[in-house]
Amino acid sequence: MAAGGVTVVDALPAVPYGQRHLPGALNLIAEDAGERAGDVLPDKAAAIVTYSSNAMCGRGEALAARLAELGYVDVRVYRDGIEDWVGAGLPVE
Repeated sequence: MAAGGVTVVDALPAVPYGQRHLPGALNLIAEDAGERAGDVLPDKAAAIVTYSSNAMCGRGEALAARLAELGYVDVRVYRDGIEDWVGAGLPVE
């Protein structure tokens, strides 16, 4: 999802991602970032926001840290994740 120039990445595994995710969000987990990040996120200078289920889930932070290790320079985390999004009444796919 490149909304306003930001790429949104769901850091949850494929099954929860397939059940619901933020509109247009890409899917990548920290464990696969080393081999898949270049394909999923080819621009290391792009603004990226990772998220997972909620603030208690560390997957969004783990993916953001892994992306930073891989040379991505503008990575942020939506700490409250999809639960916050849904709680605000916003749409999911």
